[in-house]
Amino acid sequence: MIISRTPMRISFAGGGSDISVYYSQGYGSVISTAINKYIYITVNKKFDNLIRVSYSKTEMVESVDKLEHNIIREALKLVGIEKGIDIVYMGDIPLGSAGVGLGSSSSLAVGVLNALYAYKGQHVSAEKLAQKACQIEIDILGHPIGKQDQYIAAYGGFNFIRFNRDESVFVDPIICKKEIKDKLNKNLLLFYTGIERISSSILTEQKNNIDDNKRYIDSMVKISEEMRQNIVNNDFKTVGNYLHNGWLNKKKVATKVSNERIDHLYEKAIKAGATGGKISGAGGGGFLLLYCEERFQKNVKEALSDIKETPFNFEPQGSKIIYVSD
Repeated sequence: MIISRTPMRISFAGGGSDISVYYSQGYGSVISTAINKYIYITVNKKFDNLIRVSYSKTEMVESVDKLEHNIIREALKLVGIEKGIDIVYMGDIPLGSAGVGLGSSSSLAVGVLNALYAYKGQHVSAEKLAQKACQIEIDILGHPIGKQDQYIAAYGGFNFIRFNRDESVFVDPIICKKEIKDKLNKNLLLFYTGIERISSSILTEQKNNIDDNKRYIDSMVKISEEMRQNIVNNDFKTVGNYLHNGWLNKKKVATKVSNERIDHLYEKAIKAGATGGKISGAGGGGFLLLYCEERFQKNVKEALSDIKETPFNFEPQGSKIIYVSD
């Protein structure tokens, strides 16, 4: 039996610049961190030649091609496993078809690949896991997504990630004093809005309108670069302003990035003492990330008491194998 654990993520700045139609014109960059919310994958040899995959439903099939779960199906095919395997996955945060904006589908792709390669006795690098997960989600399945989620899930940590025209990706840890990173973590709040959304529709609109939106994404890339430099200089107090400015740009790239409910929640948080924030992921629902100094956090939590707070910490490690039976 093999068990993998793969972190989800929150993104601070630069979202949308990791899509090929944008970075192929130059480069894209994001600031993103893995968090201590995980996807767990269990892989075990099955007694017979059937394939069983268990998630919110259970599939029992005779061949890989008959699997409905597209990511697991393609991961099995890519790794070269055709029969006699049992796969179970679960997450710290419920995984629905609508997504939650924490990169869960890419964490799933990375985690399944990691577990399947380990099942075959192969250790693979974070770079290979990220590349293969991108191959499955973007190239094979045609999802209108970028690359940041796969890379942060594979590498872990708090990183500045650059996406280059030649398809190479640079993952650079953001170096600052430990107490600065800890203080930044403590000044971040995460709330589940309870709003479900289909991220693919938002991302498709964003991708199709990339030329019209280029100036907004350019601004978000610049924000990611400036924010990185400030944190490297051990200045974290400007993060709220960067989040706010990035959110204003992000709302312009697709019509459903925000809505009346999200705007209302955000305004309440700002009035209560938060200095900035954003919806994590594509937008439209899911999780609301806020920057708020600790002295104002009680006020913000009271203002948003009708939605669920989700405490989190930065996660230094990416996808890893946490159990191997004899």
